[in-house]
Amino acid sequence: MPTVDNLTQLTRHAQEFIQPLLGDRHPTVGIILGSGLGGLADEIEDPITIPYHVIPGFVGSTAPGHAGRLVIGQLGGKGVLAMQGRFHFYEGHDMAQVTFPVRVMRALGIGTLVVTNAAGGLNPTFQTGDLMALNDHIFLPGMAGQNPLRGPNDDSLGPRFLPVVNSYTQELRDIAQEEANKLGIRFHQGTYVMLTGPNFETRAEMRMLRAWGADAVGMSTVPEVIVAVHGGMRVLGISTITNTLNPDTTVEANGEEVIEVGKMVGPRLVSLVKAILPRI
Repeated sequence: MPTVDNLTQLTRHAQEFIQPLLGDRHPTVGIILGSGLGGLADEIEDPITIPYHVIPGFVGSTAPGHAGRLVIGQLGGKGVLAMQGRFHFYEGHDMAQVTFPVRVMRALGIGTLVVTNAAGGLNPTFQTGDLMALNDHIFLPGMAGQNPLRGPNDDSLGPRFLPVVNSYTQELRDIAQEEANKLGIRFHQGTYVMLTGPNFETRAEMRMLRAWGADAVGMSTVPEVIVAVHGGMRVLGISTITNTLNPDTTVEANGEEVIEVGKMVGPRLVSLVKAILPRI
């Protein structure tokens, strides 16, 4: 199990386990698939699949809608390594465990990370089923001390003090916007705020997050992004707006609905990612 103290050693063990299984596959893009979005992995050509539980240092994925395996092959003309399901802090994993797969991706030579999630729409102009590219984030767990870079720093993995103002690569966001426009997909760019979960937000919390300038809220993604940036990777983040949040109504978020909307919007996301990949 990865900890700050054994992170480098475990990363090497996982790399050495996965590398021989790749054959002639050379993934250059990592993809993390969020709740209800695992169908994108079904589009990968010439795939090999590796269950998480056999990979050194990986933990199990217990969240609904997360299959818990790596799928490696070709998508959109690019070699990809997709996580069909991620690890969440709310599952009881620490931040080193949540972000460990990104360390392994980097060790395997992957230089670009496409990270997806299901999110609640705080921006009143958003509609259920819209997509949003992340152009910034608010990392509440990190601000409260739960940062994946906390503890001793290995300078071979990245710098001690990491600038994160430009975490989300402008070039990749521009490509995503252009391809979404071509496909006629409602697409936004905005600020994502991460809460710990697993409970959804109160009306007071919704009002607070809106006042802070957040456009969408979820329970994942930012730790992986920080570790990717720490390792020098380019990052494209895309949220699927699976429900809209209005603090002035009594309608409550529903976990099953989030997964179902994610599945419904899945083909739209697949089309967009497949259009983006040849250009990155």
